[in-house]
Formats: sequence, structure tokens, C-alpha cells
Amino acid sequence: MTKNKAILEILLCSALWSIAGILMKLIPWSGFVIAGFRSVPAGAVMAVYMAARHIRMTVNRRSVFGGVALCATMTLFSLANKATTAANAIVLQFTSPIWILLLSVLFLKKRFRRADVLAAALTFVGVVLFFLDGLRAGHTVGNCIALGSGLAFGAYYMSLGDCPEADRMSAVLIGHVLTFLVGIPAAISTKPVFSATAAVCILVLGVAQLGIPYVLLAHASGWCPPLICALLGAVEPLLNPLWVAIFDGEKPGVSALVGGVIVIAAVTALCIYDAREGEARESRTA
Repeated sequence: MTKNKAILEILLCSALWSIAGILMKLIPWSGFVIAGFRSVPAGAVMAVYMAARHIRMTVNRRSVFGGVALCATMTLFSLANKATTAANAIVLQFTSPIWILLLSVLFLKKRFRRADVLAAALTFVGVVLFFLDGLRAGHTVGNCIALGSGLAFGAYYMSLGDCPEADRMSAVLIGHVLTFLVGIPAAISTKPVFSATAAVCILVLGVAQLGIPYVLLAHASGWCPPLICALLGAVEPLLNPLWVAIFDGEKPGVSALVGGVIVIAAVTALCIYDAREGEARESRTA
């Protein structure tokens, strides 16, 4: 494994994540059903990976909490894709680092830095622009759900930040199982119509959009510098709405586009700042 190969794997991971929006738009089911059925092949990929790597399944407080948070993230993101534009859904989920910052201040008594305040303020401005667009286009509820997805994703990262690999992988598998269980009542009540298109989209979502990217991330994250990971992570919210605009014709409003640029820039800049500050601390203690 080399640094360049790790970078390519992270880049592929982000690109695969970005196809969620267009595939979800092509499936005429509720967000609950899509999330639940997508987690079946995704969970199978993770189970196979864990078995191949001889990673033991762990069920403890942190893996269960992480699984619950990931279940909420995936379910809310799927619901948001049906209630707002794909661009709004993915960019508002991309606010998760800001939620991590706010949660750390509230529960871990972490102090704000100037960079934190600036990033949070810019993100708030970007989110306000999303909601101005949502009021005009009728996407306000969907935007709120997407923000909830970002909050849940932040909680997921916080719960498993320094856990062993077994706990992190187990949390992903638990999250998929819970998401499937949450989707069962919706499938029973809505009776989704199955078609070849829907089945193919679900399979691609589960294997290529969720299952393989998590394996790539787990494989490459130990070799890819945090700064590069932060930059490559911004590929997903940039590509996701692009695929939907090309293949489905869905385009966000002007204020949402401006808000998206502000949010992506603010979050990416904060991640870069954190990575450089961490490298500086390591060099001082070396």
C-alpha cells in the first residue's frame, strides 16, 4: 500500500458515494423503504469483509450507539432525497463537522477557536440560504430532514472516533441491520411496486454506493493523510448534484447553489485547518 494508492481509493470512495442522489431519484419508493432495502446488500458486503479480515463482531455501548446514529443518518438522508433536491440533501448532510464541533462544546466542554467560530458562522449563512430557497421551492421540510442527517452523522463520528477497528466495522453492520428493520413497516404499509429498474438501483446502491466505499475507506484511511482525506471528502457533495442534474434534470435554486458553495468551502477549510494544526502539534512533540 502506498500513499498514492490510498489517495486513489479515497477518491473512488467519494465518487461512489456521490451516486446516491440520482439512483434514489430513479426508485419510486418511500425514503424508508429505499434506506431499508439498500442496507441488505450493503450489510452483506460489510459482513463478508469482516469475515475475510477475521474482524470479530462486537456489541458494546459504543458500537451500538454508533450503529443507531448511522441508521438515523442513512434513513434521514434517504428521506431528504425524496423531500428536497439531491444537492440540498448531500450538502446539508456535509455539515456534520460543524455538528461535531457544536456537540463537543456542549458535551465535552471543548472551547471554540477563532477558526471554529468563523466556520460555524459561514456554515450558518449557507444553511440560511438553503432555507430561503426551500421556502420558495417547497423544500423546507426536506432541508430540515437533511440537517438532521448531518447531525446524526456527526454523532456517529463522535461515538467511534478512537474505537478499535472491530467496533467501527461492527457499528456499520449494526447500522445496516437497524436500517433494514426500520424499513420493514414502511414496506408493509406502502407496498412498493418492484421493477427491474428499482431492483438494479437498490443493488447498486447497496453494493457500489455503500458497501464497497466503506471497505475502501477502512482500507485506505490509515495510509491517507487527514488533509488529503478532508479535500477528497468534498468530492461527494460536488458530484452528487451533478449526476442528478445531468440524468434527471433536477437543479437547485440560485440561493441554494450559493449556500452550497459557502458550506462546502467553510467545512473543507475547517478540516484543513484541523489537519494542519494536528500536524503542527505532532512536530512539536516529536
